[in-house]
Amino acid sequence: MPRVVSDGGESIDTDVASRTSSHRRVDSVQHGHGYKVGVPPKKSLFAEFSDAVKETFFADDPLRQFKDLPRSKKIWLGLQQVFPVLDWGRNYSLGKFKGDLIAGLTIASLCIPQDIGYSKLANLPPQVGLYSSFVPPLIYAAMGSSRDIAIGPVAVVSLLLGTLLQNEIDPNTHPLEYRRLAFTATFFAGITQAALGFFRLGFIIEFLSHAAIVGFMAGAAITIALQQLKGFLGIAHFTKKSDIVSVMESVWGNVHHGWNWQTILIGASFLAFLLVAKYIGKKNKRLFWVSAIAPLISVIISTFFVYITRADKHGVSIVKNIKKGINPPSVSLIYFSGPYLATGFRVGAVAGMIGLTEAIAIGRTFAALKDYQIDGNKEMVALGTMNIVGSMTSCYVATGSFSRSAVNYMAGCTTAVSNVVMAIVVMLTLLLITPLFKYTPNAILSSIIISAVLGLIDYESAYLIWKVDKLDFLACLGAFIGVIFSSVEYGLLIAVAISLAKILLQVTRPRTALLGNLPRTTIYRNVEQYPDATKVPGVLIVRVDSAIYFTNSNYVKERILRWLRDEEEQQQDQKLSKIEFLIVELSPVIDIDTSGIHALEELLKALEKRKIQLVLANPGPVVIQKLRSAKFTDLIGEDKIFLTVGDAVKKFAPKVVDNV
Repeated sequence: MPRVVSDGGESIDTDVASRTSSHRRVDSVQHGHGYKVGVPPKKSLFAEFSDAVKETFFADDPLRQFKDLPRSKKIWLGLQQVFPVLDWGRNYSLGKFKGDLIAGLTIASLCIPQDIGYSKLANLPPQVGLYSSFVPPLIYAAMGSSRDIAIGPVAVVSLLLGTLLQNEIDPNTHPLEYRRLAFTATFFAGITQAALGFFRLGFIIEFLSHAAIVGFMAGAAITIALQQLKGFLGIAHFTKKSDIVSVMESVWGNVHHGWNWQTILIGASFLAFLLVAKYIGKKNKRLFWVSAIAPLISVIISTFFVYITRADKHGVSIVKNIKKGINPPSVSLIYFSGPYLATGFRVGAVAGMIGLTEAIAIGRTFAALKDYQIDGNKEMVALGTMNIVGSMTSCYVATGSFSRSAVNYMAGCTTAVSNVVMAIVVMLTLLLITPLFKYTPNAILSSIIISAVLGLIDYESAYLIWKVDKLDFLACLGAFIGVIFSSVEYGLLIAVAISLAKILLQVTRPRTALLGNLPRTTIYRNVEQYPDATKVPGVLIVRVDSAIYFTNSNYVKERILRWLRDEEEQQQDQKLSKIEFLIVELSPVIDIDTSGIHALEELLKALEKRKIQLVLANPGPVVIQKLRSAKFTDLIGEDKIFLTVGDAVKKFAPKVVDNV
């Protein structure tokens, strides 16, 4: 098939437009040159609508694998889509189980002390944290598509719940009502996650940019670490606020009478041990298990030390009783009506979105390392279902944990069975050994949390964001400052607001560029990017680098006219030939609306007053179709629409082309 490369570098079929006798007819404009701008056949309203819905919600064409299959196979395939375990479970082997067993035992040793600490961060009893690493991982193992993600409570979501829920109910004076609200928030977090996946609305979480997430996570890490100073220093009366100013005032206000030196000694010693273990695991990947098992070793040693010395009699705060037994049902505790229903929904929706963002990011990261794909919508349904079930079995919001997932990956997990192994170990812990944690000092839990959240501060990514995009860095910095100086909720709002502001700025103020001819070619490029590119005498060539909508149409028109004014002033100063043609390169313009067409009409009128002809180059199929429907092609003249900038210059400035 004959092909030609345009001045934009696109490969263009020249055979398609000619086969009008036996194929669908393709209209065209610009008859003065061999190659023409194709105008695709107009679609019906229903076809346009269905195509738009398909691209928005079903871009991956999820039903393609059901085509031409008998009904029984369709049912089985449908069950596999909902429960991926039915697919990979058929090929499961003893060899794979060995890897999953080791990985499951390793992450269990990490999750048990973390769960106890994170539950305190959420102002919940320690057993609730363990409950949340029992039921949700079992549900995810059956429904999730990631092989590496490890499920359980995480620091950021725990802090978010603890901060937002205590604003409504005091967990110390009304512990039952507080737990009920936590289960209600977990239920609605699951509903939010499952609904986003079921209705294929996962793209909503993309509005929280990578830069905003980096800043938010770093701010949350510092906030969490500061909150742990209560247990780390042994302070009995601590502020309930999470901003850095209030926390530091509370810390220094208790310096003379509130700090406990035995607690500080325990916390500092084991924090140093944990950080050294983490450093060893990071430097030598084969020794990853050192950092993974260090928290459990710390808990065992510190608990034994407190027990034999009875340090709890000397002001060292301990965990005390952890309720024995597996998850009790909690359906009856969820607020399905009453004044706390709206609060539960609001907090749950926010926590669900944060948990979803973290889990999807973690899943994609490890899927890329192992070269397999995860289905974002399946993940959302799986995460949502496990939190709905979790809310009914005394769990609070669980999601993917990066630290545990990293250990899971390095330990050699092959499938989600590692989550099942972890859940079984947690179950045995709940049934058999929870009384042994009675003398565990809170200082060791604070040390474990501090060492865990330090990994959330990604200064390398922050520096890269600064180097690459200053506006992105502003979103990162805004989220960071909002979290540490105000609250997690406001930090999140600032992150989303700045991310949306950036989108609006890019949409309302799209880039435009002045094009010039690269010497000895018919290629036209941005004169700022290519200083050797020369301007065409008597012709101004402008490229619009965005779709033209009502939000930016007036700006695009004014910006083109400003380019024209600048060039005219420059030419008057240098006594060059007057501009007679304005060529607008439209190849980056993927769409245009009625406001955009109206702006082009106003541009045409403004140019006619100056006796300058408007020329369009390389409009896309959607653009040329809409221009035709609006009769703009008749207004400008079909002889003013070209396939390439080179074609337009060849017609209106032939001397320039002859000199190439």
